[in-house]
Amino acid sequence: MVDYHAANQSYQYGPSSGGNGAGGGGSMGDYMAQEDDWDRDLLLDPAWEKQQRKTFTAWCNSHLRKAGTQIENIDEDFRDGLKLMLLLEVISGERLPKPERGKMRVHKINNVNKALDFIASKGVKLVSIGAEEIVDGNAKMTLGMIWTIILRFAIQDISVEETSAKEGLLLWCQRKTAPYKNVNVQNFHISWKDGLAFNALIHRHRPELIEYDKLRKDDPVTNLNNAFEVAEKYLDIPKMLDAEDIVNTARPDEKAIMTYVSSFYHAFSGAQKAETAANRICKVLAVNQENEHLMEDYERLASDLLEWIRRTIPWLEDRVPQKTIQEMQQKLEDFRDYRRVHKPPKVQEKCQLEINFNTLQTKLRLSNRPAFMPSEGRMVSDINNGWQHLEQAEKGYEEWLLNEIRRLERLDHLAEKFRQKASIHEAWTDGKEAMLKHRDYETATLSDIKALIRKHEAFESDLAAHQDRVEQIAAIAQELNELDYYDSHNVNTRCQKICDQWDALGSLTQSRREALEKTEKQLETIDQLHLEYAKRAAPFNNWMESAMEDLQDMFIVHTIEEIEGLISAHDQFKSTLPDADREREAILAIHKEAQRIAESNHIKLSGSNPYTTVTPQIINSKWEKVQQLVPKRDHALLEEQSKQQSNEHLRRQFASQANIVGPWIQTKMEEIGRISIEMNGTLEDQLNHLKRYERSIVDYKPNLDLLEQQHQLIQEALIFDNKHTNYTMEHIRVGWEQLLTTIARTINEVENQILTRDAKGISQEQMQEFRASFNHFDKDHGGALGPEEFKACLISLGYDVENDRQGDAEFNRIMSVVDPNHSGLVTFQAFIDFMSRETTDTDTADQVIASFKVLAGDKNFITAEELRRELPPDQAEYCIARMAPYQGPDAVPGALDYKSFSTALYGESDL
Repeated sequence: MVDYHAANQSYQYGPSSGGNGAGGGGSMGDYMAQEDDWDRDLLLDPAWEKQQRKTFTAWCNSHLRKAGTQIENIDEDFRDGLKLMLLLEVISGERLPKPERGKMRVHKINNVNKALDFIASKGVKLVSIGAEEIVDGNAKMTLGMIWTIILRFAIQDISVEETSAKEGLLLWCQRKTAPYKNVNVQNFHISWKDGLAFNALIHRHRPELIEYDKLRKDDPVTNLNNAFEVAEKYLDIPKMLDAEDIVNTARPDEKAIMTYVSSFYHAFSGAQKAETAANRICKVLAVNQENEHLMEDYERLASDLLEWIRRTIPWLEDRVPQKTIQEMQQKLEDFRDYRRVHKPPKVQEKCQLEINFNTLQTKLRLSNRPAFMPSEGRMVSDINNGWQHLEQAEKGYEEWLLNEIRRLERLDHLAEKFRQKASIHEAWTDGKEAMLKHRDYETATLSDIKALIRKHEAFESDLAAHQDRVEQIAAIAQELNELDYYDSHNVNTRCQKICDQWDALGSLTQSRREALEKTEKQLETIDQLHLEYAKRAAPFNNWMESAMEDLQDMFIVHTIEEIEGLISAHDQFKSTLPDADREREAILAIHKEAQRIAESNHIKLSGSNPYTTVTPQIINSKWEKVQQLVPKRDHALLEEQSKQQSNEHLRRQFASQANIVGPWIQTKMEEIGRISIEMNGTLEDQLNHLKRYERSIVDYKPNLDLLEQQHQLIQEALIFDNKHTNYTMEHIRVGWEQLLTTIARTINEVENQILTRDAKGISQEQMQEFRASFNHFDKDHGGALGPEEFKACLISLGYDVENDRQGDAEFNRIMSVVDPNHSGLVTFQAFIDFMSRETTDTDTADQVIASFKVLAGDKNFITAEELRRELPPDQAEYCIARMAPYQGPDAVPGALDYKSFSTALYGESDL
């Protein structure tokens, strides 16, 4: 550096003309554009000139002392230009041209011009300030020149929240003094008169130097002197103002106050830098803490949902049948409770879990963090696979329950039918074996033998008539076995006994016939009349027994058509009753004719008809029974007809509601797809529109509840089909769950776009441009672009991805970002994430490392004490718990490695 102050300084210079000053804020041209204000200020209040002289002199000396010199008289000591050039070199850190050593006026003017040229080279527009005025000792011009230097080198670079110079410095003062009572900084003149603002600035940064609570607003001189003395003694800020001058001036000089306050700003700029660094770190740590909390919530919710699925699937896969319809219907009711009560909350949990996962991944991308990978077995795909297995088990379980109830119903019907037919057959066979084994023909007369032969023929006819019943009993038993009837053992035992007895009867019948035919040659007389009676009475008796059996037969139907078929068959049977009554009268007439002949011929009959056990009393008794059973059958069929009509009403009622709800759900699904593609207006408008749409869907839920009630009535009535609608309750449930999930996902997509926009600073116009570009190339409205569509979209946005070597390489790089899984599709969210990274800045690991380095005082490590001093308590402890010990050669006990910690936050390395 040139030793300017070593030159001869004994020359005296007179005043010249002109002057300049500025108020701060804006460019340097603005500072110097207020020449008239400067002159007017000095003319209005001579006290201001005194304050400026003292303040500017002290300010210049605070820098000149670094070069081992100072000034005494500001308008005299700069006249030769030597100390002026020296001052500029000290405050700028740059070299000026070599000064001229001559003592003539021209040499001094040249030196001052070199200084003024240097000032102008820094972007300062000097208005009406010339070298001659400075050389001539013009006080106004000299003060104006020094003020421009102060503005340029001490105030211009001050910036707080995108303000600069005077406004930035004022905003800094307001923020620093905001917590202090009796301090309200609104300007750089009267706001400082009571001295409290100066003391507040010092106390905010160095509280141990000032006892602020002991200061009194009504003692400004003491307050000002206290601040000036502490600043000079402990902060190396020279005293630039006099307390008495400030107090005794109605409006202290603004430029003098600004100059002095700027010294405080620069003295505390290191603390400001540390505060900025701490704020950055706090922001990064807060993001990490929130993300970790979201990850823990996801893991917990995923574990709970998977555990519920794990517990539920075995219950749904349990196919152990029960023995009774009541037990199976209880299982069906338990399954209905599961579908109505237990599953819907889990559907919501699954949907919310997917939404939370997408939101978390969005936040991680926005903060340049690595994507969240859930622990093994808890991926979204694992949950979807488990859910799919659950729904498959549900479908199979409900089908099994209904089929099992149908099977048990059929079994109960068959079992009762088996017992009824078996009881009738066993009643008929009672005593038949004894009768066939009786050897009464050995002592009978010829007439008796003939009667026995006829009687046996009638029995064989009766036996043949019962063959169908035995076959029916065996067929029912076989069907019960095939349907796995729980009491098949007893059924089979009883059936086998009946079959064995039937075989025995057949053998005994054949043996008795042979015995009777052996003696038939000796027996020629037969009572034809009794025989005719027996032959006609036996089939008629069997007909009546079959009619009674049919009239008492149980029936099961499921449709109107089936019951109407039974009613028609019953009406046809009733139409045969007159003919049957005539046959009964004819048979009874034969019996009466035999009695008449015997009486007319004085024949003594020995007992009943020897050829049959079917007496007229039996025929009349059974005919009366048939007559009683007919109206009972009528009543039973009419009751069943009413039941089937009720079931048909339930079918039509359900179908009517289902045919409304089903198309409504489909329409809403299509509308949501259209809304998600069009997305007109701002994102907030879109979000509000979707939420209103979601509320309208939720308000439709009572229609589904009504349908569920109707469906339950159908199931309780054991109705298994419905020809009036193609919609089943299962279809409706699945559609409703898909509708709720789709609207929730669409809302979440817009929320994530808002989150992306706000975090990245993307304007609404940019978001609309991105959406319009994406929709334009999404020709099939599928919500995703193929590679060629995406390339066309990029080209429309100004990206150079044309089909050449360089363009293909750039496009492949972009595709690896937006489609890391190589699915061949680019979703709108991936597109937005890419565009937000391309158009905005985010914090990086290097920025966080630089911030920690500021807090550590440029060391390669940081201590726990420094972290606790600079950061909020919870974030300080968060860092201390996760930072590894520093292992470098300059390590000290307790040193922590903030570099590896910072890179780990962004997934670039492991702690």
